[in-house]
Amino acid sequence: MSRVVAITGGTGFIGRHLAARHVALGDEVRYLTRTAEAPPLSGAIRQVGDLGGPEDELKRFVRGVDVLYHCAAELQDKSRMEETNVTGTRKLLRVAQGEIGRWVQLSSTGLYGAVRNGEVREDAAIRPGNPYERSKAAADALVLEAAERSGLPCVLLRPSNVYGVDMSNRSLFQLIRMIDRGLFFFIGPRGATANYIHVENVVDALLHCANSTLPANARSYIVSDHCTLEELVRIIAMQLGKTGPQLRLPEAPLRVLAAACGWLPRFPLKPSRVDALTGRAIYRSDRIQAELGHRNNVSLEAGMGELVRYMKHGAN
Repeated sequence: MSRVVAITGGTGFIGRHLAARHVALGDEVRYLTRTAEAPPLSGAIRQVGDLGGPEDELKRFVRGVDVLYHCAAELQDKSRMEETNVTGTRKLLRVAQGEIGRWVQLSSTGLYGAVRNGEVREDAAIRPGNPYERSKAAADALVLEAAERSGLPCVLLRPSNVYGVDMSNRSLFQLIRMIDRGLFFFIGPRGATANYIHVENVVDALLHCANSTLPANARSYIVSDHCTLEELVRIIAMQLGKTGPQLRLPEAPLRVLAAACGWLPRFPLKPSRVDALTGRAIYRSDRIQAELGHRNNVSLEAGMGELVRYMKHGAN
């Protein structure tokens, strides 16, 4: 049976894939976009509007909706993060009361802060470390407050690093290039971890959040996949037809070098990159697997192979 779904952030990376999936399922799909100039999403109904705009626009958007996916967020412009991510969520919550069947909030594991070691599960402390993460944490808190105050049916999904060929973040493509050119090296002892999740797995998880019977209202779920950095690099090298890199350099002097020179525009080694290549945290998806039956259908091997093939065909 077809349903009515509405997606904020429908023209974003995850939103585009989510809208296409629902269109393929035969659902009526509405999406909110700030500009009429963007190419329309095939099979979906565009509504030009802004989370910071008049509430009448938002009321039309949510009226009679079975599932509202709140995926919109300002990631880059710090001056707009509070207005879009926090105030916009508050306004959307006001107009959604009594109009929607379920609210699905697209959140982020970034809310748990810069975890360096150990396993991270849903009930870990919320410790956002930058303006974007703080605004997303505030938006999640508003949704949870609405669930407690008025019984708003809702669920929150927190993916780790989401990837796919049409992602705007190019860091994985940069990693693939480094391995392809023989320039990649490991930093510090073996056993660093990589936490990534293919965009289609995120869409699967969002649909589980929308469709499944939840054990409790306002439940949060992490969705991720992980392996050691050595395994990730081996997978990429194999897909490239290359011998995996073996060079390993000590962490301490590289951190000093990154701190001293990382501000240079083209210098490849920045403190954030050292952090990414030495962290040992694992984001666990046990809860969504056990409670909603979610499984990652796109493996890391398949996903990395997709990225490598995309690069080989000259798309980058």
